[in-house]
Order: sequence, then C-alpha cells, then structure tokens
Amino acid sequence: MDALLPNTDLINQASFTPSATTATQITVDHGSRFRIGDQVRADGSKEVMLVTAIATNQLTVVRGYGGTTAEALADNKKLIILGNAALEGADKDASRQTSRIRRRNFTQIFSATVEVSGSQQAAATIGVRDELDYQMQERLRELLRDLENCVINGVAPAASQEGSATVRRTMGGVIPMLSTNAYQPNTGGIPAGDGAGSNELNEEVLNAALRLIWEQSAGSVDTIVVNGGQKRRINQFIGQSRGYAPGDTSFKDLVSVYESDFGVCRVVLSRWMPSDAVLLMDSSRASVLPLAGRSFQFKRLASVGDSEVGQVIGEYTLELMNESAHGVIRALAA
Repeated sequence: MDALLPNTDLINQASFTPSATTATQITVDHGSRFRIGDQVRADGSKEVMLVTAIATNQLTVVRGYGGTTAEALADNKKLIILGNAALEGADKDASRQTSRIRRRNFTQIFSATVEVSGSQQAAATIGVRDELDYQMQERLRELLRDLENCVINGVAPAASQEGSATVRRTMGGVIPMLSTNAYQPNTGGIPAGDGAGSNELNEEVLNAALRLIWEQSAGSVDTIVVNGGQKRRINQFIGQSRGYAPGDTSFKDLVSVYESDFGVCRVVLSRWMPSDAVLLMDSSRASVLPLAGRSFQFKRLASVGDSEVGQVIGEYTLELMNESAHGVIRALAA
C-alpha cells in the first residue's frame, strides 16, 4: 500500500497566548507534516495563515495572511495545508516521502468430497443423466456460496497465517480488513439515523460515509453491498417521491443504482452481509483470485470399493487494494 503525504493535521493546544484570534504560535499533532512557506487554513475558517518557522510540533505563523480576517482557533480543529510557496532561486529543501507498506492476504483451500456407489451410478434416475456429475455440481455450488461468504466475512488467523499440515490457512475478508473507514450512526462525523435508537440507515448516514471515504482516497465508491433488510431501507429513500402515470399497472419499489455527489453506486444484494452492516467498495480495487492452476476443479480419486470417488477443490484469496478506498457502516438497526 502506498499513500501520499498528508495535507491535514489537528491543532493540539487547549489555550492560546494572548488569544485564540491573535496567537502566532500553534501546537499541532504532527509538525513534520508542515514546511516553512505553507499556507494553512483551519477547517471552516476563511482565515489563511503562513508558516514562517517550525520547532518540532510548534508552528510560527502569520495570522490573517493576505488580508484575510483572523478567526478563533480551537483544540482538535483541523488545519488544512493549502500548498507551499518556495522562494525564487532558493536551494532545495529536505526531501520527504512516504514508505510503502506491504499488505498481504493468504489463500484458502475450499474442498468437498463426492462419493457415489456403483449401484447409484448405474441406476437410471429421473432428471439425472450422471449421478457423479450431479453431485459434483451440487458441491461446487456450495463451495461458491462459501467463497462469497468468506470474501465478505472471513478472518485470517492471528498466528501461523501461512498454515501447515496441522494449521488451517484462512483468508481475510473485506469487512474484517477495514479499519480506516469503519463508521456507525451518530459517531465520528456520521449523523444520527432514523428510528427510536437513531440507528436506522437513512440517506444522510449513507452520504456522510461516502463523503468521508472520498476524502480519504483518490478513488470513489461504486458498489454498495447490503443484505435484504438494509436494501429495503435504501429502497425507502425514494418512498416519498414515487410517481405513477394513470396507465401504470405495476408498482416498482426498487433502487438498483444510487447516484450521489461522491459516486454512482450499484446496490448489490448478498445473503452473507451482516444484518447490521452496509459495505461501501471501490470495485476496481478488489479482486477474488485463484492460486495459479487452482481454480475450482474436479479431481477423480482412487476408489477402495464399489464406488466412484472424487473431490471438488479450489484455492482462492481476496486482493483488497488501498484499504482506505473502502468503508463499512456498522451498528445499524437490522
């Protein structure tokens, strides 16, 4: 995973001298994010300040830079770096860079054994041409179902993740891998939802989460994954604005695509989504891949008696790129 240098930080100062509107020394959480010559602005403020000196986490600034009007600062207020102004003919400044972080996931083996007696294989069964093939198809459907469930909810082991002959190897799913953008109603910039507990999904909650994810990454969410209950909540977004012509004979209560300021999203149903969750994904940054040569296949096995034996087997993993480009809303009313 690679990330750009951050261009925001938080003020870490409870009191200001001589006052919050005139103080020229400001303490922040991470002084290393700033450079002399940065123009900075407090979130929600019109005042622009110019950084003239940096001592560890303390910035010296020119207040009301460029004729803007000084406004009060406060602890934990976000400072936004507009950009740096270099001096003409100046020598180069110290280089800065981010370190790439290697994220990894492990493959998980999915398998199911098929065994059909010789008599059953020879018998003529209505609607079934080949009992062994029929059983193989049934087991394959089950494994595909389990793969989808693990892609969403699977958890990698805390230790010995590479697995062994005695330790089962499991892959991490999307929801357990998301930590940057994990939200819930009425917490962390997400407004309250509907209902008595203020935790029912509504459009304000969904849009706030989409906005926060958009602010965290260069991409945009294009897929919303929900279970049946949360899908009905999304359908209700248009409940008060449906219109019908006199000749209409069908009633349509369905939202298949949700378009917001922060992306056009397909709304996808999954039986395996937790009932209290909505998953927000950039589908271009997520893939389900087999290990080379290990996509689902049927292997005939040696029989030790009067039966036909085989195994349906595949080995897959989830590739989730740029974890901050995705998000999840939890603690919703089911």
